[in-house]
Amino acid sequence: MTSGATAAPHTATIDITVLGMTCSACVTRIERSIAKVAGVRQVSVNLALAQARIQLAPHANPNELLAHILRAVRHAGYEARPAKPADLAHTYRPWEGFAPVAIGIALCLPLVLPMLGSVLGLEWMLPAWLQLCLATPVQFWLGAQFYRGAWHALRAGTGNMDVLVAMGTTAAWALSVWLWWRAPSGAMVHVYFESAAVVITLVLLGKWLELRTKNATTQAIRALARLQPDVAHLLRPAGTDATRGALHEIEVPIAELLVGDWIRIKPGERIAADGVLIEGHTQVDESMLTGEPLPVHKAIGPTTPRPTLTAGAINGDGSVVLEVTHLACDSVLARMMNLMMDAQANKAPLQRLVDRVSAVFVPFVLMVALATFLFGWRMGADSGIGLEQALLHAVAVMVIACPCALGLATPAALMAGTGVAAQMGVLIKDTAALECAHKVNIVVFDKTGTLTQGRPELTFFTTKTGQDDVLLGITASLQAASSHPLAQAVVRAATAKGLALQAVEQVQTAPGQGVTGTICGDSATYLIGSPAWLAGLGCALSDWTSDLAGWEAAGATLALLAVRPADSAAPPQVLAAMGFADRPKVGAQATIAALKAMGITTVMMSGDNLGAATAMGQTLGFDIQAGEVMANLLPHDKIAAIASLQAGGQYVVAMVGDGINDAPALAAADVGMAMSNGTDVAMQAAGITLMRGDPRLVVSALSISSRTVAKIRQNLFWAFVYNIVGIALAAMGYLSPMVAGAAMAFSSVSVMANALLLKANNKPWP
Repeated sequence: MTSGATAAPHTATIDITVLGMTCSACVTRIERSIAKVAGVRQVSVNLALAQARIQLAPHANPNELLAHILRAVRHAGYEARPAKPADLAHTYRPWEGFAPVAIGIALCLPLVLPMLGSVLGLEWMLPAWLQLCLATPVQFWLGAQFYRGAWHALRAGTGNMDVLVAMGTTAAWALSVWLWWRAPSGAMVHVYFESAAVVITLVLLGKWLELRTKNATTQAIRALARLQPDVAHLLRPAGTDATRGALHEIEVPIAELLVGDWIRIKPGERIAADGVLIEGHTQVDESMLTGEPLPVHKAIGPTTPRPTLTAGAINGDGSVVLEVTHLACDSVLARMMNLMMDAQANKAPLQRLVDRVSAVFVPFVLMVALATFLFGWRMGADSGIGLEQALLHAVAVMVIACPCALGLATPAALMAGTGVAAQMGVLIKDTAALECAHKVNIVVFDKTGTLTQGRPELTFFTTKTGQDDVLLGITASLQAASSHPLAQAVVRAATAKGLALQAVEQVQTAPGQGVTGTICGDSATYLIGSPAWLAGLGCALSDWTSDLAGWEAAGATLALLAVRPADSAAPPQVLAAMGFADRPKVGAQATIAALKAMGITTVMMSGDNLGAATAMGQTLGFDIQAGEVMANLLPHDKIAAIASLQAGGQYVVAMVGDGINDAPALAAADVGMAMSNGTDVAMQAAGITLMRGDPRLVVSALSISSRTVAKIRQNLFWAFVYNIVGIALAAMGYLSPMVAGAAMAFSSVSVMANALLLKANNKPWP
C-alpha cells in the first residue's frame, strides 16, 4: 500500500483511509465528492477496507491534490487521512471498540427487562421520566455519530444508513416524549423509549461485529505488514576509512537503507531488506513468500551466483551479511502488499452494480416509510392508537432497510477470497480478474519457465568407451569458465556427481560453434561443439547418428566432445555425445491433468522449435493431434492466437506466462497469470501473480475464483431477499423497531460470516 501519494511517470495514485462510512450510500457520496476535485481521473472507495484509491490525471501533482481530496472528504462528512502501512500492522484486541456497545447495553437493560417480565406474568414498568433519563444518553450521546452522518448526507442531497437510523429512532423517541407530555398526571402511559434505545445499541453492536469480521478478512495483509522489521543493522566504515575492511554496526530505520548498503542479519532475526548474500551461510525460512515449510540453505558457492535474501524471511542460526539490492518500498514484500491492496481497493464489476442500486435505495426506503406512515394513520384514524402504530411501522421500515448487508456483500467476499489466495501463494492484483477467472474454460501456457524449469539440463551423455565420468569431468573443466547456459548445465551435472574439475589452459571460443582447450598435464586438444561444427572439421559421426537422431527427435540440443592428439594432422575423434533439454516443473503434468478433469481445455504456446515443443507437450499430457501445442511463436503470434480463441465468444481465456515476451499475451487474455519467478513486466501485465512459480497454483487460483464468486452471489441473494422481505413485513406491521434493529444487525454480521467461510477450506491444491 502506498503511503500518501505514489508517483508514476505520467500519472499518480493516492491511497487514503476514510473513517465513518456505514453503507454503500456513503461510498457513492464520497466517490462523487472526490471526483469533483480538479485533477482526479478516477476514484474507487472500498467500504469493507475503509479505503479510497484515487487515480490522478496525467502530470497532476499528487502532493498538492492530496490536501484538496482530504478536504473534499471532510466536507462530505467523513474523516480522511493518507493511508499508511502501519495502519495494517495494527493488531486489534478482541474487545477493542466495545465500550460504547457495553454502555448502551447497560442503559437498555432496565428498559427491556420489564418487557421480558411481562412474558412471565410480572407486571411492572419503570416510570416514564426514568425511561427518558435512560434512553436520552443512548439517543443523543451514543447515537451522535448517526446524527452527524445524517446531517452531512442530507446537506449533500443524498441518503445513507445514518439517515434511516437517525430519523427512525428520533421519531420513536419524540413520539414517546409527546405521549408522556400529553398523558394525565399520575397515569401510566405506554411509551417507546426502549425501541429507540435498543435500535441504536443493536446498530452499534452490529457495527462492532462487522469491524471484527473485517479485521479477520484483512488478516493476510496485516500479517504481511508485520513481517517487515522496523530497523536494520547497517555496516559502515569505521572512522575515516572508506574501505569495507573496517566496519562498525549501527541501527537505522529500514526506510533509510540504500541500494548497495551492507547490513548484518543476526540469528533468528527477520531479514530487513532484499539483497544478495556476501558473507556467511545460514538456513532461511521463506515460507511467508514461497509457502514451502522447509528452510532453504543460503551459501556462496564457487560457481553459482550469490544467493538472494528476501525481506521478511526468518534467518536461521548463522550470522550473515547481505548487500541491499532494493529499497524498502520496492522489496518483494512491499510488492506483495501492493498487489493485495490493489486487489482489495479496486472494485469488482458486481460491486459497481450494487453501488448503482444502493444510490437509489435510501430514497426509495424513505418513500416506503412515508407511505407506510400515511396509510397506517389513515387506516387507524378511527382508533386512538392509529398515529402511534403508523409511526412505529414507519420506524421499523427505516431501521430494517439499512443497506449494510447489501454494501458489504461483495467486498467482504472479495477480501476473504484474496486473503485466502495470498495464503496459498496466489496474489490477486485485479478483482475483475478474480471475478472473471471462474468463467475460464481454456488455459494457455507459455512453455519455457512456466511449465518447464526454464534452463537447460544435461539429459543425455553417452560414450563408446564406458569412461562416462572421466569424460564428463573433462567436459565440465573446459566449460567451467563459460557463462553459456549449456556450459553451466554440464558443470552442474559434474558437480552433482561429485567430480573434481581440472585446471585447463589455452581455452579458446569459436563464437556460435564451440570451445577448444587442453587439460594441464595433457598435451591433447579437446573440442566441444555442435555436430555440424565438428563434422566440418572432419569428425566421423556415423557411430553416433542413431543416438543423435533420437535425442533430436525428443527436442534436445546436441553437442559432442572430441579430441585431437598433440602434433596430429588427423581429424578429431569423437569421445562423447551429449543432449540438453529443459525439464518439466514439478507438478506441471498434474496441473494439465487436473485442468482437463475440470473440463478446461489446455494449450501450450512456445517460441521453441516444433520438435522440442511437441516432445515437451507429449510429456506433459497435451493432445498433439488436437492442436494443443503451438510452436515457433513470436510475441505478436501469441496475441493473435489468443485473439482467435476469444473471437468466437466460445472461450474465456486465461494466459499463464513468466517472461517479457509473454507480457502482451498476458494483457490480451481475459485473465493473465504471471509466475513470480519471471519478469516484473509480466507481473505488471497480469491480474494474478503465482508467487511460487508452481503451475499447480493455476488450479488453485481458478478454484478460489469459483468459491469467491459463489460467496458473492450468496451474499447478494440473501441481502436482497432480506431487504425485500424485511421491508414488506415492517410495512405490514409484523416487525417492531427492536426486532427490525436486531434483524438489521444480524444481516450484516451474517454476510461477513458467510464470506469468512472461504477461509475454512484453504487447501493449496484442490
